[in-house]
Amino acid sequence: MSSDDLEAALDGLVSRFNLGEYEITAYLAVLQHGELTASEIADRTDIPQPRVYDTVRSLGDVGLVELKESRPMKVLALDPRSAFGDIQDSLDNLVSDLSARYTAPAREPEAVSLVKSRPTILRYLADIIDAAEYELLLSLTPDLLSRFEENLRRRRAAGIATEILLSPAADAPEPAEFDYDAVATTVKGRRGITTPVVAVADGDYSMYATRESVRGNNDRYGVIFNRTELGFLVSGFLNTVLWTTAEPIATDDSERSFPRRYGTIRRCISDLAALEGAFHATIEGRDVQSGEHWVVEGRVGEVSFGPNREVATLVVETEDGPVDVGGQVAAYEDIEAYEIRVGRGDPPGA
Repeated sequence: MSSDDLEAALDGLVSRFNLGEYEITAYLAVLQHGELTASEIADRTDIPQPRVYDTVRSLGDVGLVELKESRPMKVLALDPRSAFGDIQDSLDNLVSDLSARYTAPAREPEAVSLVKSRPTILRYLADIIDAAEYELLLSLTPDLLSRFEENLRRRRAAGIATEILLSPAADAPEPAEFDYDAVATTVKGRRGITTPVVAVADGDYSMYATRESVRGNNDRYGVIFNRTELGFLVSGFLNTVLWTTAEPIATDDSERSFPRRYGTIRRCISDLAALEGAFHATIEGRDVQSGEHWVVEGRVGEVSFGPNREVATLVVETEDGPVDVGGQVAAYEDIEAYEIRVGRGDPPGA
């Protein structure tokens, strides 16, 4: 289809019904009751009596209702599947032609974006969920959990370690009513409606969105950190401010499989602190003073959190002595970790 034809098709779809507020109100009233007179429409809606006749004749002109010229005139509902059938076929054809012209926008690996459109925010949320390769951290409303349940089930089945915080906790399904193990390794609930919507895949690709923006308020916003090192800001906020003020809802008690890969040191420490046995780690990062690139290998010694999980330290016993490893922007430790791999035997390959 040529550009002119596409423009004409789009214009035709937009202008086909061109319904005003009165037409929409009257149409819904007739659909609900099946048949109404003009007076009955005025009684059941806020449409002024003098405007009812012009309103229903407009609906009749575009084929949404049938006008029975009796005394009084009656307005009969038509099956929407018939009234909109040709529009649906035209729309299907139009979408097919538009899709043929569609070029997916290139996603800059270090892009930071401010978005206000609810559909765009939800699209990024779905993309972050689907992009996770080994670790997924989420703060969702119960409605968003339901919306993305199938996505989360697929990621869980693929072996992605997933932690979900739900708020308000009072609206979260009870464990007996919802299979939390099918979507997450750990689920917590947080009181109130102040908790933002947050998603972090593998410690870097992430988003932060206000509740109002997710509900469609264009005065509010979401921020996308598109595979950038700044993603640690979001994961750090989720791990320290949100996660520590939430209560457990469900936990997968099955044995963790190793070797495992971690994008956030706090999840690594949480796992190891709860498990018994010896672990070995391979950690890629940099010296916090010189910036020199390091790969640290050895047996995992101490794992610990400071107050409110603000400081997280993992000690690796190497051939040259113990090395303190922290998360991104570490200051107290020797190494700032970018990626952590943990196994039960020898250190996993980097």
